[in-house]
Order: sequence, then C-alpha cells, then structure tokens
Amino acid sequence: MQMPPEQGSDAGHSILSLEGVSKVFHAGGRTIKALQNVSLEVRSGTVTGLIGPDAAGKTTLMRVVCGLLVPDEGQVHVLGIDALVEPVKVQEALRYMPQHFGLYEDLTVQENLDLYADLQGLAPAERAERYAELFHMTGLGSFTGRLAGDLSGGMKQKLGLACTLVVPPRLLLLDEPTVGVDPLSRRELWTIVYRLVEKEGMTVLLSTAYLDEAERCQDVILMHDGISLGQGEPATFSRRVTGRTFQVSSPGMNKRSLQTRLSKAAGVIDAIIHQDGVRLVMEQPEAPIPDRLLPGEPGVEVHQVTPRFEDSFVALLREKLGPPATPDMETRFKPSTDNGEVILVENLQRRFGDFYAVKGISFSVRRGEVFGLLGANGAGKSTTFRMLCGLLPATAGKLRVAGRDLRTAAAAARAKIGYMAQHFSLYVDLSVQDNLRFFGSAYGLRGKVRQQRIDWALQEFDLGHLEQSSCRDLPLGFKQRLALAAALMHSPEILFLDEPTSGVDPLARREFWHRINALAEQGVTVLVTTHFMEEAEYCDHLVIMGEGEILAEGTPEETRTRFRTQERPEPTIEDAFIALIEQQSDRKGEA
Repeated sequence: MQMPPEQGSDAGHSILSLEGVSKVFHAGGRTIKALQNVSLEVRSGTVTGLIGPDAAGKTTLMRVVCGLLVPDEGQVHVLGIDALVEPVKVQEALRYMPQHFGLYEDLTVQENLDLYADLQGLAPAERAERYAELFHMTGLGSFTGRLAGDLSGGMKQKLGLACTLVVPPRLLLLDEPTVGVDPLSRRELWTIVYRLVEKEGMTVLLSTAYLDEAERCQDVILMHDGISLGQGEPATFSRRVTGRTFQVSSPGMNKRSLQTRLSKAAGVIDAIIHQDGVRLVMEQPEAPIPDRLLPGEPGVEVHQVTPRFEDSFVALLREKLGPPATPDMETRFKPSTDNGEVILVENLQRRFGDFYAVKGISFSVRRGEVFGLLGANGAGKSTTFRMLCGLLPATAGKLRVAGRDLRTAAAAARAKIGYMAQHFSLYVDLSVQDNLRFFGSAYGLRGKVRQQRIDWALQEFDLGHLEQSSCRDLPLGFKQRLALAAALMHSPEILFLDEPTSGVDPLARREFWHRINALAEQGVTVLVTTHFMEEAEYCDHLVIMGEGEILAEGTPEETRTRFRTQERPEPTIEDAFIALIEQQSDRKGEA
C-alpha cells in the first residue's frame, strides 16, 4: 500500500505520548494487570497500529488516552493536553470509535448522524455539506432511512466511522474497527483511513487483532498481556526473523498431517498451513534439512520465504511464553473409514418476506472434511449456517445432515451436531464446571456419563484450575476452549464453527486448529465460517457466497488458481475472495 505524505506543520512531531502507564482491575477475586508500565509515542500525520490479541490491553490504553479511564501510574499527553488534568478537553479534541462502532441500532442512518452532529456541536447550516462528504466517503447515501440494526457488519463499520467524523479531528482513535467484517470491508476501511490522513491531515491510532493489518501501518506498537513488546516500522519486526522462515511441502502427506509432524520437529517454533504446504519459523537462521524434519519421508521440499510480521510476533511470544502447545486431543472419537456425504444441500432457499437471503444453493460435505463457508457480510452464509444447524427452517430445497432430513427430523439431526457460536454461547454468570454440566444436560447426558465427559473436558482443555471460575472473568482464549469443549460434550459426528477464532491471539488460534485437525483425522466433519482468509487454507473444500448465491466452489488450491495472473503469480484466498465479490458487483452493475 502506498503511504501518504505527512501533513501539517507539526507532521512527524509527537501528538500523543504515554510514560510509565499502568492500570489494574479487580474482578471475581482476580487482579488483572491491563497495562504494565507502558511508554509509547505517536507521531502526527501517521497511521499507527496498536497490534495485539484480545486482552492485550489495547482497549484499556485507548480509553486512558481518551480520558475515560484514569491510570494508576504514569503520564498521558494528548495534543499537548495533560489527559489526567483536563480529560474533558482531551475528549473534545479527539474522536474515538469504540468496538461495535458506538451506534444506536434503533435509529436510522440519518438519525445516527444527526445525533452525533448534535453531540459534536456541528451547526445545522454546515451539516448538508459535511454529510455529503461522509456519504461520498462511505457509500451510505442510499441507505439514510435504514435502521442501523439492519445494516451489514461492513455498513455498520462505515456508519460508525462517519458518525465519529462528523466534525473532523486532528487525532482519530479506532478500536478494532475491522473485527467481524469481511476482507472487502476491511480493505475499504483502510482506503478511507489513508484518505483521511492524506486529505484531512489526521493522525490515526488503530487497534486490531488481525496481524496482517500491521503491515498496512506506518508504525506499530506491539501489545501482549498489558505489556508493550516494542514499537517501530512493521519491517523492523519482520527483519528479526530473517533467514528463519521456510515453506515445506511433501507429496506423500496431506497438509494436516504435515503440519502435525512439523510442529513437533526439533528447532521449529511455528508451523502453520499455508497455501499448498506448511510455513515454518525456525529457532535459528539456517535451512532445515528435510531428512531431519521428516525422517523417512521421501520428496520433502524446503524453500526459504520472505518473513512476515506475524512470523516475528509469534517468535516474540514463543520466546516469552515457551514452546507451542500441541495437545494430543484424546477425544474418544473412533476413526471412520466411511467418507460418504454427511451434509447434502440441494436448491436451498431462505426467504424473509420478499427478500431472498439464500437463492437456491447446492453443495455437499463428506465425512472427515473441513469445509469452509465463506462470504462477505450479508452474503447469506450465516443464514445457511443456521439452516444447516436446524436453527432456522428452509423456505425451499433439500437439506440432509447426518443422514436426516432437517424438514422432518431436525431434532434427530441436531443430536449428532456440535455447535460453537460466533460469540460463544456460554452462560457468563455460571462457572466453567456449571457451563459444562448445563451443555452436557442439554445434549442428553446424565449421571455418571455426564460427569465422565466433564472430567474429560477439564483435562483435555486444561480448564481444571478454572473449573470454579465465572465464565465472565475468563480470558478470551479460555472462553474459546470452553466453548469448544461444550460443543464436544456429546461426541458429535459433525461440528459447526461460526467465526471460532475472532479476536483470539495467534497462539490460541494455532492451538485451536491443532485440535480441529485432530478431530477431522478421526472422522469428525467440520463446517466453519471465518473472516480470516488464511484459515481457509485449513479447509479441504470451500464455498464462497455473495448475495445469497455460490460464487465459487472447490479446494483452496483450485480457488486460488482461478485468479493466478502474470501480475499476481501467487494469489491468496483473500485475493480470490475479493475478486469474486467485485466480479459479482460488476455483473450487477451491468444488468
């Protein structure tokens, strides 16, 4: 991405500084060190990324900067203002878009803008011109009468940004603005952000859990567990693992088995599925020898690849936290040699009034497959997902899951399904053990059998030391573990995963996929939705949806290959995804 020139007379000077800032919270008998002696500086006229997983301290830091939280220790200066002495003055001088975009969902797009214009003191005579600029920037001009609650995730994101920018600030804080939105909406947001820096001279501090977005920033601040791990240009972090990153392929092994073996090889600190092989980060800057990586495996190829920001971040976390977790996943699932169809969808439709959310789609999923259901916000994938789970009846079409027709035997099909919801359908006021007991009962487990499965879940997912802890107080990574454990209590044949890794740190994401791979190898069928396009590489088969239709179907390799060009010889799944959505938009425009 082309970086904009720095703007204004104070371009490049410090516009925000923190010195020795600490903040501690007390909840549920636990002490949470949200910020630990954090010092940083943000230069004016730049896009600075606050990079880190959930619970890294990003939101706490932003709320301290805004004067919404008072630190226990340290100094905060914003736009030349002491935020601890004059927090109201700071709040008047900057703009802050919180997570979930700060919208009033029962108001229309126009009413939300009018409310923020009132709050920010924009004179009525100036509103028409400013609104026109915001509608041009966000493309929301045709939706002014629509309720905010009825907008797609990407449109909510743009409306939240427009409301924040009714009066343009010098400093703009965006707290995880891209979480839960599709890759096209993420790209559009970044275009808007750089337009603001370039055209209006703003300084932007943007937090994100998407590590690839670090490379879109001019400067990054790396956070983990309330500690700043460093600050600098993204390339300075990537260079730390120069000579340590490799791509490995083996013609005789599938990608899941290859990753499992490589993750346990000596000298390997990270192994993730990437395109047609596995990407490694090694402890030392020297090429691994194939025979030592995979003894006895013929035809193994090892190629050095350019390091990425994520490689460096994971290497830093490994140095801090130790070797990777590779649980054996003793699930008690019996491997199955039957690879027949376990999900069959033919001409599936779902109508809401006159609106067709799903327009006659067809596909099938075989036993033991990891099947990806991808799509832009509003594409119909969540509606399809809910119909497959038996949570929403189809308007028309054929739908069979685990050999059962969902029109006539939905309850019998659901008994064979485990479901992990996007926001983890856990009961936050119950303990870990009580959540497991509840879900076990909901799946029909009783007495000794239920207790055996609870004991299995506590041990398998390393939750024993937290069994009496309130779910509300768990870090996101442990909530994810608990949600997966709850979905597996009844040993389901099919596992539905709806955005299962959104917001979790890269190590928790890797551990999660290790477990999913182990389940698939034992014959469990997995259907997953995700906005992390690199996770689509873990799938055996993909469907990409747009506006209720299937735009592409095939393996990850087939999907990527469709969009290989001379200019882009190695396209990613994200490249393919965006190209498909744009092609559909072009066809619609021509019609």
